Amino acid sequence: MKYVVIYEKTSTGCICYAPDLPGCVAACDDLRDTKALMERAIEMHLAGMREDGDPIPVPTTAAEYLEVPAAS
Repeated sequence: MKYVVIYEKTSTGCICYAPDLPGCVAACDDLRDTKALMERAIEMHLAGMREDGDPIPVPTTAAEYLEVPAAS
């Protein structure tokens, strides 16, 4: 399954979360390391849900960039 992951720059690095997996987050000093942490976080999150007998959420979130004119 593919889940949307949102990455945000912070004053100390990068943080990310998966909207379809509440509570599944990762943060690190740079984007590359944050991505790697998030892959493992999602795997662990889903494994925990399976162990608990919780249903695995079907990905429903979509994301895209919209280009808008810059304010003048």
